[in-house]
Amino acid sequence: MGGMSPTKGAVEMQENLKAILQNALQEVSKSTDMNQLEVCRVKYLGKKGELTVFLRSMGDLPPEDRPLMGKLVNEAKDRIEGLLSQQKEVILRAQREERLKEEEIDITIPGKRLLRGKKHPLTKTLDEIKRIFMGLGFSVVEGPEVEWAYYNFTALNIPENHPARDVQDTFYITDDIVLRTHTSPDEPRTMEKTKPPIRVIIPGRVYRSDDVDATHSPVFHQVEGLVVDEGITLGDLKGTFDLFVKQLFGEHIETKFRPSHFPFTEPSAEIDATCFVCGGKGCRVCKDTGWIELSGAGMTHPKVLERCGIDPQRYSGFAFGMGLDRLTNMKYGIDDMRLLFENDIRFLRQF
Repeated sequence: MGGMSPTKGAVEMQENLKAILQNALQEVSKSTDMNQLEVCRVKYLGKKGELTVFLRSMGDLPPEDRPLMGKLVNEAKDRIEGLLSQQKEVILRAQREERLKEEEIDITIPGKRLLRGKKHPLTKTLDEIKRIFMGLGFSVVEGPEVEWAYYNFTALNIPENHPARDVQDTFYITDDIVLRTHTSPDEPRTMEKTKPPIRVIIPGRVYRSDDVDATHSPVFHQVEGLVVDEGITLGDLKGTFDLFVKQLFGEHIETKFRPSHFPFTEPSAEIDATCFVCGGKGCRVCKDTGWIELSGAGMTHPKVLERCGIDPQRYSGFAFGMGLDRLTNMKYGIDDMRLLFENDIRFLRQF
């Protein structure tokens, strides 16, 4: 049997296989990208490829011709796969070389100047305020800008008929939800969660229905302060704030308290500081008074403490609220609040 010559059908199939192999090798060699190479692979080695179909047709051969033909088909398949692999490396190498040429840096071209960013003056001032108060043992607390009316008003001893609740002054989302009008809502939030002693500052963005001009904006920033402990007095408030102002603006700056009224403090005061422009002599900025208003403050109202679960017979506290935008304007001599929000790079580069 082994010495018998291939049948006529086997000889024809060998010729067909030789033609398939020759075409496949030529097409693979001419492929210049991965897509063309994949087309060739599928055309000859895919499930419906020419070599696969040829392999299936071997069932028509006499049994004695099948081993030889199977060997020839496997050899043809190995040659095609080997050339596919070689051509793939050739294509990838060519692509890498092309990419390197495109990415080549011309060191004779002048470089581009990279401008370094700097902190916004509001951020710089807030960082300085945090540093001062953290040095005095305060922690920094933040809260939601979309606030319950209860925390924004009721918990701060501001009843429903109070003028501060007027829709002309406050942005209402629903009857019970507002854009916070101050950072004070985080005072009762903090007192509900924390037992005295409490020493916190609360910075954040706040909203009021104001027209935009040099000194007003519907969006601005505040820094709230709260201290609650046994034996806290108005003298502690005065000493703390005086130290803060001297740290922020200089030892030559003095402060004074004027009687005022806030629903959530009693007694209440407005705190003024020596005009940073004229040093207290009187000028256009301070309206010839020599003083500039810095903050509202006072001793935390007993009703606010009691509502938050703190015994007003045992504990007392003080609170203050400052406009971060005004403090920034004072510190850097900025005369228009709108400049802080316009993001004009020519203005911001000065800081």
